[in-house]
Amino acid sequence: MKSKKAQKKIASKPATQTYLPIAEIKDGVVILKDGTLRSVLMVSSINFSLKSDDEQEALISAYVGFLNSIDFPLQIQIQSRRLQIKPYLDRLLETEKSQSNELLRIQIADYRSFVEQLVEMGQIVTKRFYVIIPYDPMSNRKKSFWARFKEVIKPALTVRLKEERFKQRKGDLDSRVRQVAGGLQSVGLEIAELGTQALIELYYATYNPDISFSEGLGAVEQLQIENNYE
Repeated sequence: MKSKKAQKKIASKPATQTYLPIAEIKDGVVILKDGTLRSVLMVSSINFSLKSDDEQEALISAYVGFLNSIDFPLQIQIQSRRLQIKPYLDRLLETEKSQSNELLRIQIADYRSFVEQLVEMGQIVTKRFYVIIPYDPMSNRKKSFWARFKEVIKPALTVRLKEERFKQRKGDLDSRVRQVAGGLQSVGLEIAELGTQALIELYYATYNPDISFSEGLGAVEQLQIENNYE
């Protein structure tokens, strides 16, 4: 049994989120502790090697044009994850139990067993592509230097962004998101902007790859998050 002194020492340790750069995630936007914002787009891929020479040149030209059209930095991230097949297997099991035809039920059971063994033996992974779009109020050229300086003189390390200021910055960030999404779509890619729930799940899986594979994350409304930034 631990002493009161040891228990007090454990209780006094800062929460894990203290070491993360994220202050808050809301309205589909990641707010960092330095007051800057991030939006995340999930992007499809193109099998470039299967394209003809003319198609490859057209794609390169379109991508170069897209890069030349933006005047702010972007981050492109590729994540490899083990294929989470359990939800699919659960649906197969439900279909198997509800199947009245004995032959079909046996075939579904065999197929379910085959898929499960294939994933376990092959360690199949999936790749997901993300584009992170930042917004730093200091980089907003539409405002004067002193107007931008006043916005960041007190970083969001201990104080959340005020709602009005957040809406203004989010509006500027949304403009960038539309520009990037349009440019990537012109290259032939499919775009999906991550909402609050998807962002939380993304960072949860990023910082907890092993736990997230076996333990899914509940809905945002059901999460109890300790907040140290009020």
